Amino acid sequence: MHKTIEPKILYFGTPVVLISTMNENGSANLAPMSSAWWLNQSCMLGMSSNSQTIQNLKRERECVLNLPSSELVSAVDRLALLTGKNPVPEKKRKMGYRYEPDKFGASGLTPISSDLVRAPLVKECPVQLEAQLVKSHSFEEPSSLVAMEVKILRVHIDEKLLTGREKNYINPDEWKPLIMNFCEFFSLGSKLHPSKLAKPFMDAAYNN
Repeated sequence: MHKTIEPKILYFGTPVVLISTMNENGSANLAPMSSAWWLNQSCMLGMSSNSQTIQNLKRERECVLNLPSSELVSAVDRLALLTGKNPVPEKKRKMGYRYEPDKFGASGLTPISSDLVRAPLVKECPVQLEAQLVKSHSFEEPSSLVAMEVKILRVHIDEKLLTGREKNYINPDEWKPLIMNFCEFFSLGSKLHPSKLAKPFMDAAYNN
């Protein structure tokens, strides 16, 4: 039996993304988020416009979307209550956030140079997407939420995730994304059932 409720937020779980951007002083910022979705070669990111990441993204107009595997959950969690914003916004301060200028050091993750953007890749993440800001969309006025549309410029994939047949196709049996589900960490289980979509999509990928 279903019940009608009024949840404070509609949030049902998506993969965690570590967004790396450049601060105004030339240092790198790294922030976890999990309101992201992809379509073709674009990605939509939903965040607060008050965050350091959004301010950096609007100014620099580029970033890297690093997707951690489930094995990196401890490193991601070390970033959970850190902010690159100084002073810490009052709302975040009350939640227990503290200012941390060195997010990479705090997380234990390693920055490495990107090919096309200034923001660094996260070496340990098996998926790294260099991206360029296309447009900022206001969201739920008068809240501070914004949806940032970015175009993926370059894709870096750990070769362990690639299929043996096709170098441009990721093996879904090998990719174990870290998922944030109602503020708790999860990952994927084993495959439940073969999909009728798998063969035509894989055939299309091989024939392109």
